[in-house]
Amino acid sequence: MHLVKRYFWVCLLMISMFQLSGCGYNTIQQQDEAVKAAWSEVLNQYQRRADLVPNLVNVVKGYAEHEKDVLTKVTEARSKVGSIQANEALLNDPEAFKRFQAAQKEMSSALSRLLVVAENYPQLKADGVFRDLQAQLEGTENRITVARNRYIKAVEAYNVTIRSFPSNLTAKFFGHTTKPNFEVENEKDISKAPKVDFGPKQ
Repeated sequence: MHLVKRYFWVCLLMISMFQLSGCGYNTIQQQDEAVKAAWSEVLNQYQRRADLVPNLVNVVKGYAEHEKDVLTKVTEARSKVGSIQANEALLNDPEAFKRFQAAQKEMSSALSRLLVVAENYPQLKADGVFRDLQAQLEGTENRITVARNRYIKAVEAYNVTIRSFPSNLTAKFFGHTTKPNFEVENEKDISKAPKVDFGPKQ
């Protein structure tokens, strides 16, 4: 009798595992982990950019100290980005995610204005430290674009799964909801990094 009960529970466990797999549970878990991994890379690249800002501001300040308004806006934008708790909790809070995206957009805008100012100072553009920061910033912008693109695709796959039948029933049962995604003004720009050009004009 003991062996019969044991066999019954083993069979029940196997059936349950098969049903979970068949209803999308495993897929949801795999895609959820893919979203988290992609998000971590986005944060890593944004942090890399934020780390460049103080050095960039200091170099520009050395040649264009009277451009205080632009320098202040970059510093304030970096501070605003740093004040947001950019962790996995953002992935389940659309409003917090929007604030994060808005802060990063403000940072991009402030950096763009700073680079426009730099164009007016030939000696600054010729500075070796500035040129090194140029290469690092350009590489970081490219990495941000790639990381965001991977995150966008990972979230798209995840959201489609948890909204599709029958996996949507499993998602609802286990409390999985759609995750927020980056909004882009022009979808064609998703795979194209912003151009950062400090080189001499022809």
